[in-house]
Amino acid sequence: MPASTISLARIDRFWDELSAFPINRTESALNHALGFLAGLVGAQQALWFDGVRLKHDGSDPVDGWRCTATQFLHSDPQLEKRRTQHTERVERGQVDVCITTLLAGAGRYRIATNREIVPPEWWESEFYRTMFAPLQIRDVLYLAHPIGEDIESWLGFWRMGPNAQPFGAADKERLDDAMRPLKWFHRRLALHYGLHIAENPLTATERKLIEHLLSHAGEADIGKALGLSGNTVHTYATRIYRKLGVKGRQGLAALWLGK
Repeated sequence: MPASTISLARIDRFWDELSAFPINRTESALNHALGFLAGLVGAQQALWFDGVRLKHDGSDPVDGWRCTATQFLHSDPQLEKRRTQHTERVERGQVDVCITTLLAGAGRYRIATNREIVPPEWWESEFYRTMFAPLQIRDVLYLAHPIGEDIESWLGFWRMGPNAQPFGAADKERLDDAMRPLKWFHRRLALHYGLHIAENPLTATERKLIEHLLSHAGEADIGKALGLSGNTVHTYATRIYRKLGVKGRQGLAALWLGK
């Protein structure tokens, strides 16, 4: 059987597996997707992150775009440290060319590798030495999927280690085959993190509570599972409903189901 046929068969199974995750297990579904896609393109690390365009005064070098939520396939304290450093650099106006080039295409679906979008001298730059070299990142494969005018869902894949080879055209094609039809999944991620529909992204506690509210468990049982009192669960739930503009658990479920 040709390699392309094998890849498409794997992708078909992946779609079935992803759609089988219930709406109250979105973070588990995302982790499953990251693991599958990393294997599909031969990456050692994968991450999902959002891009939200906030209001700004016109002087922002990235036109108000900010990352407010991130999930790594393989979490590590060093990764969180690098993410914080990168956020601080952006807020100081120190935006690298790899970011500005990718954001130049905001609003359209796109896939690119780092080696395609940066000049050769970038690999000797201060940004590479500070942010990439300590993690032994040799190349990055990006996918950006617009969800609305001011929000995008991003995937990143890293090839790491001294012997890692750059991503190629076949890797981009496999990623495109797997993810282009899955706008519903990107929308589900945006809902889970409270992006676009909420004034502020949902907190980690609120996201954890939502997974329980989307189940059939009562508030008392949810409280036991999370180590909270029933009154505290009710208070959090009311805050979530108000934040997302829905009426109760039925409205929450309808939002997640796209109704």
